[in-house]
Amino acid sequence: MHFVHRALIAFTLLAVAAFQPAAGQSFTIKDLGALPGGNYSNALGINERDQVVGYSIGASGNTYATLFENGVVTNLGTLPGGNFSSAAAVNNRAQVVGASTTARGNDHAFLFEHGVMTDLGTLPGGNSSSAAAVNERGQVVGNSSNLRGYVHAALFENGVVTDLGTLPGGNESGALGINNRGQVVGYSSTASGIEHAFLFEHGVMTDLGTLSVGGLSHAQAINDRGQVVGVSSTASGFVHAFLFENGVMTDLGTLPGRSNSSAFGINNRGQVVGESDIGNNAYSPHAFLFERGVMTDLGTLPGDDFSEAVGITERGQIAGNSTSHAILWTRER
Repeated sequence: MHFVHRALIAFTLLAVAAFQPAAGQSFTIKDLGALPGGNYSNALGINERDQVVGYSIGASGNTYATLFENGVVTNLGTLPGGNFSSAAAVNNRAQVVGASTTARGNDHAFLFEHGVMTDLGTLPGGNSSSAAAVNERGQVVGNSSNLRGYVHAALFENGVVTDLGTLPGGNESGALGINNRGQVVGYSSTASGIEHAFLFEHGVMTDLGTLSVGGLSHAQAINDRGQVVGVSSTASGFVHAFLFENGVMTDLGTLPGRSNSSAFGINNRGQVVGESDIGNNAYSPHAFLFERGVMTDLGTLPGDDFSEAVGITERGQIAGNSTSHAILWTRER
């Protein structure tokens, strides 16, 4: 294993704005800022302590895994010899996972805790890996290349990297989410070559299907109730966010006037977050919160026309992005 100590860098919150997306609902949007000398940041995960992780561009122009907490933006550094890193998820023990380049120039999955970034390695014979999610047991999932050069969904646990395989006939796969029961979700190619969402548990990878015949799907997240969210192509030719539970994939639709949507996160209350866009050449998605059968536009930072929501806590705190900065939505009580 390899280790690198983090560098602590502070930055002041840039802005707080109020947005009222629907009658009776109001959210405060907080700009989480960026590393000093940089003007770009991106959130990818949040935990119950409101610690947000992702990446930010620093003064050097390089991109670094980043922790946003209590108004402070912290550069988590890279693996030894690396010049790029990105954090994908954080659990309630403040264990951060993601990917970093190494001295050889390959991406490797990492675990960051107690100020130390640890290389999680690869599948036997592989040269690259990436971590996408971590549960409260410290089980990490993502992907890794293997001896044959294919990329497979992988579980990183206790120093061992386990190949989760693919759906029947598929060559490649990737894991994107894991819950505290150890259920893993992601995507895999199939015998037809089209990628389908999967659920992996008890050593078996199950195809979750799609919203349309012959379509594709990706599972992005799973909560402790086994509810899965993601994105699937539809018969109309667009892609829509879905909720999968009890063997049924349900289309969550889009924001009014929009054509596409994707779901990125779900909490144990069944609240879903993601983005919904217009579906034409003007890419201007807006973040959404889906609850009680209603999809609500969460809005953007002032002057922006882009936002996405990537994760939601049990208290309803929502992490995401608006144009070029990581942000945090808080519902006003």
